[in-house]
Amino acid sequence: MDISHITRITTEAIYTVIKTAAPVLLVSLIVGLTVSIFQTVTSIQEQTLTFVPKILAIFISLILLGQWMMNNLTTFMTNLWGDFSLYIR
Repeated sequence: MDISHITRITTEAIYTVIKTAAPVLLVSLIVGLTVSIFQTVTSIQEQTLTFVPKILAIFISLILLGQWMMNNLTTFMTNLWGDFSLYIR
Protein backbone atom coordinates (compact mmCIF):
# COMPACT_ATOMS: atom_id res chain seq x y z
CA MET A 1 0.00 0.00 0.00
CA ASP A 2 1.49 3.31 -1.01
CA ILE A 3 0.82 6.92 -0.09
CA SER A 4 -1.85 7.36 -2.79
CA HIS A 5 -4.04 4.67 -1.20
CA ILE A 6 -3.67 6.23 2.23
CA THR A 7 -4.48 9.66 0.83
CA ARG A 8 -7.56 8.33 -0.96
CA ILE A 9 -8.83 6.57 2.18
CA THR A 10 -8.23 9.65 4.32
CA THR A 11 -9.92 11.95 1.81
CA GLU A 12 -12.91 9.63 1.54
CA ALA A 13 -13.17 9.36 5.33
CA ILE A 14 -13.09 13.14 5.82
CA TYR A 15 -15.63 13.63 3.03
CA THR A 16 -17.92 11.02 4.60
CA VAL A 17 -17.72 12.67 8.01
CA ILE A 18 -18.45 16.13 6.58
CA LYS A 19 -21.30 14.83 4.41
CA THR A 20 -22.83 12.97 7.35
CA ALA A 21 -22.51 15.75 9.93
CA ALA A 22 -23.42 18.70 7.70
CA PRO A 23 -27.25 18.45 7.89
CA VAL A 24 -27.31 18.40 11.70
CA LEU A 25 -24.77 21.23 11.92
CA LEU A 26 -26.75 23.32 9.44
CA VAL A 27 -29.96 22.80 11.42
CA SER A 28 -28.15 23.87 14.58
CA LEU A 29 -26.73 26.92 12.83
CA ILE A 30 -30.08 28.02 11.41
CA VAL A 31 -31.93 27.56 14.71
CA GLY A 32 -29.19 29.34 16.66
CA LEU A 33 -29.16 32.25 14.22
CA THR A 34 -32.95 32.51 14.28
CA VAL A 35 -33.06 32.52 18.09
CA SER A 36 -30.24 35.08 18.24
CA ILE A 37 -32.10 37.40 15.89
CA PHE A 38 -35.26 36.92 17.97
CA GLN A 39 -33.32 37.76 21.15
CA THR A 40 -31.83 40.86 19.57
CA VAL A 41 -35.18 42.13 18.35
CA THR A 42 -37.01 41.50 21.63
CA SER A 43 -34.07 42.32 23.98
CA ILE A 44 -34.57 39.03 25.82
CA GLN A 45 -31.24 37.72 27.11
CA GLU A 46 -32.24 34.34 28.51
CA GLN A 47 -29.55 31.65 28.16
CA THR A 48 -31.95 28.72 27.98
CA LEU A 49 -33.77 30.36 25.10
CA THR A 50 -30.84 29.53 22.82
CA PHE A 51 -30.08 26.13 24.29
CA VAL A 52 -33.47 24.41 24.38
CA PRO A 53 -34.65 25.09 20.79
CA LYS A 54 -31.26 24.11 19.41
CA ILE A 55 -31.25 20.81 21.31
CA LEU A 56 -34.81 20.05 20.22
CA ALA A 57 -33.98 20.82 16.59
CA ILE A 58 -30.91 18.60 16.72
CA PHE A 59 -32.90 15.71 18.23
CA ILE A 60 -35.59 16.05 15.58
CA SER A 61 -33.02 16.20 12.78
CA LEU A 62 -31.26 13.11 14.20
CA ILE A 63 -34.57 11.27 14.30
CA LEU A 64 -35.35 12.24 10.71
CA LEU A 65 -31.85 11.84 9.26
CA GLY A 66 -30.45 9.11 11.52
CA GLN A 67 -31.09 6.26 9.11
CA TRP A 68 -29.46 8.16 6.24
CA MET A 69 -26.46 9.05 8.41
CA MET A 70 -26.01 5.47 9.57
CA ASN A 71 -26.33 4.25 5.98
CA ASN A 72 -23.52 6.62 4.89
CA LEU A 73 -21.21 5.42 7.65
CA THR A 74 -22.07 1.76 7.10
CA THR A 75 -21.44 2.04 3.36
CA PHE A 76 -18.06 3.66 3.96
CA MET A 77 -17.00 1.01 6.46
CA THR A 78 -18.26 -1.83 4.26
CA ASN A 79 -16.23 -0.50 1.33
CA LEU A 80 -13.20 0.01 3.55
CA TRP A 81 -13.29 -3.50 5.02
CA GLY A 82 -14.22 -5.02 1.66
CA ASP A 83 -10.99 -3.69 0.13
CA PHE A 84 -8.89 -4.76 3.11
CA SER A 85 -7.14 -7.50 1.16
CA LEU A 86 -5.84 -4.85 -1.27
CA TYR A 87 -4.42 -2.74 1.55
CA ILE A 88 -2.27 -5.41 3.18
CA ARG A 89 -0.21 -6.15 0.08
